[in-house]
Amino acid sequence: MNALERLVAEELATPVDPRVTDLAAAIAAKHGAASRAVLFYGSCLRQQQLDGLMLDFYLIVSDYRAAYAKRWLALANRVIPPNVFYLEHGGLRAKYAVLSEPDFHRLNGPETASVSVWARFAQPSRLVWAADAKARRAAIAAIARAAPTLLAAARSVVGERADPLDLWREAFALTYSAELRAERPGRAQSVVDFDAGRYRRFGPAAIKLAAGISSGPKWRSRRLRGKALSILRLARPARRSPGAPITSPGKSTATPAPTSASSRGSGAGRCSPRLAFCRGC
Repeated sequence: MNALERLVAEELATPVDPRVTDLAAAIAAKHGAASRAVLFYGSCLRQQQLDGLMLDFYLIVSDYRAAYAKRWLALANRVIPPNVFYLEHGGLRAKYAVLSEPDFHRLNGPETASVSVWARFAQPSRLVWAADAKARRAAIAAIARAAPTLLAAARSVVGERADPLDLWREAFALTYSAELRAERPGRAQSVVDFDAGRYRRFGPAAIKLAAGISSGPKWRSRRLRGKALSILRLARPARRSPGAPITSPGKSTATPAPTSASSRGSGAGRCSPRLAFCRGC
């Protein structure tokens, strides 16, 4: 592992509420042997009281066809990733996005013009379920690509900054502009300032790796592409978790999610299942 991968591995292993771990296992169980890893991310990482909040997860699968009983779900996930599902389990509510291991690796790197995945995983996350050690290593390697990709992409606009925190703030501000979202002013700054120590620790290793990465497409192109993808995702409703509801008595239900109306939340986990895709507030 390089220095950044070690930092990512340590962060991913940070303990979470046992109910989150239980919910992650329930998500993985819905997709059987195709499930490889479940990642918990977003504003709820910062919350101690999870009741009444909407938790955000990514489910990483080996292959879309293996993950679904219905072929059209696999096709939708392949053509416009990710599919997003809504699930209730153990008194908690969640929405989870599904990506294959190859897509997760690719979408965290500079080979994609879309900011959606690497902008999220340049921020903190937790690996709350993994099928095996190989799946864990793959998740670490993919997520370790996100921060260098973010900083390299911002370099052409932001340039050099004496304070690394300013570089993070401006980089995140650029990503927010590349998607359809309703965010309060200063959102990018608050993301960094809430855990400034984390961004200072990650900064040197991420900046070093970013120096060897192309800045990629111009931001005008990223904005056009990102907003077009947001519209396409919004045209698809968030769905209830596929298959029969989990049958743990009194613990879990899977209910239909209403048609998408907006792609972003603006508060700490106060999203509704109407949100088809979310950076996690």
